[in-house]
This record gives sequence, C-alpha cells and structure tokens, in this order.
Amino acid sequence: MKRSIITIDQEKCTGCGLCIPNCPEGALQIIDNKARLISDLFCDGLGACLGHCPEGAITIEEREAEDYDERKVMSNVVKQGPNVIKAHLDHLLSHKQDDYVKQARAYLRENNIDLPGEAAPAMHEHGGECPGSKARTFSMPAQEKTVTDHQASELRQWPVQMHLVSPMAPYFHKSDVLLAADCVAYALGDFHGTWLKGKSIAIACPKLDEGKEVYLEKLVALIDKALINTLTVMTMEVPCCAGLLRLAQEAAAQASRKIPIKSVVVGIEGDILSEKWV
Repeated sequence: MKRSIITIDQEKCTGCGLCIPNCPEGALQIIDNKARLISDLFCDGLGACLGHCPEGAITIEEREAEDYDERKVMSNVVKQGPNVIKAHLDHLLSHKQDDYVKQARAYLRENNIDLPGEAAPAMHEHGGECPGSKARTFSMPAQEKTVTDHQASELRQWPVQMHLVSPMAPYFHKSDVLLAADCVAYALGDFHGTWLKGKSIAIACPKLDEGKEVYLEKLVALIDKALINTLTVMTMEVPCCAGLLRLAQEAAAQASRKIPIKSVVVGIEGDILSEKWV
C-alpha cells in the first residue's frame, strides 16, 4: 500500500545519531556510519525524527511501503523501558493517532506491563485503572477450600478472558488448557467439576469479540512458548461458535510444536453433543 514514510538522504547523513533516541518505535539504526530505516512496518510516518537531524537528511515521502504494525512496534518499544514506552505513547497522542494508542494500550494490558504514570497496565480507554485484570494464581487448590452448600470452584487463575490473559503467565506453563466459549459455563451444570478441574482456562466469544488476530497470536504462543500439553476447545452448538475451534486449529497449524486438540460441542440445553480429538 502507498503511505507516508520517512526517507534518508544517505549523502547528507553524517551518522551523528541524533535521530535515533527520537524514534521510540525503533525504526532507525546507525549502520555503517549512516542512519538507516531498518523496517517499513516500524515507521509510522509521523516524523518525530525530522526536527532532530542537523543536516536535514530526513524527509517524509509518499511511497509503497509495508503496513505500519503497532503491535510489532510495541514488542520493540517495551524492551527499552518505561521512558521509551511513555515517549512512544505521547508521540501517538500528540498526532491524534487514537487507534494506534488503543492498540498500544491493549498490548500493555495483555502482557501485564505497567504504563508509566498509571497504577496498573490494564486501563480503560480513558486511562482509568482496571485492577480486575491483574494476573493471579490461586495458591490453595480448589478442593481444599472450605465449602458449605455449593460446589467448590475449580478455577486456578485470574484473569480468564482471552484479551487479558498472558501466554507467559506461570499457570499456563506445561499445563492442560481449556479454551471455552463464553456461554459454555452457563449451559453446563458440571462445568467446574468435570471440565475445568486440573486445567488452566481462557474464555472468548468468536462472534462478538474484536481483535481475533490477537487470539491467534496468543494461541500460537501458548503452544510454542508456554509449552502447553493439550488444548480442549469447548463451544456451543450455534454455528457462530465454531469459529473458536477454527481459530485453535489455525494456531496449531502455525505453531512449530504439535499438541493434541479436543473439540467439545455443548447443546443449548446443557448436553454434550460431541467430544472428539481433531
């Protein structure tokens, strides 16, 4: 696609490096004593580096370039620490890049990274704190909890929503994982005792949730980085719910490791319609 992106006049560039700290996205590096644009997808084309080049070697041009990728930029930005994260977000905000800001904040939430100046990484879009998304592993096994007239919970972790969980959370490491559609637990009376017990969980709605490409990335990371043992995908019988299984199968196809995947389809009246390895 054609978009705005920086270009560097190599004859004018002296390699002074003054542009580097003013590109928090990490699109620039000094290579062979010259500033180089190392990747189109890191450059947002907003020109934070322009005013810091004493030689006027950097300009913005309109040309065919790879799409800017905020998530890949954030994976590079967070390695550089909180000050660079703040500089990057301030840069986006000053240019009214609201969509990129939302993507950046989502990345921080998903990876449990604090936003400088905020109490917690999980924020509402207007900057407010959401303490309910702080990762927690429950120290006491569910079966040891004191219960009276209700069944013990088998939940071993928090959070559970797919957008909020981190594949690198300790409760996913080498675990059996249950990926459940949001409605499943409401339909199954024995959800905790029969299906959740002994597993880590993530829940999602394949019809209503946005950002399913994030789900795909996380599922691949669960397989390849968290080294999960098995993945059980529980969906409702309604057609739109099948998208969750397709997402899991696509992730399995992209992952370098191979793991067993079980599909369980639940009827709207709470019965199990099918259970099979896929």
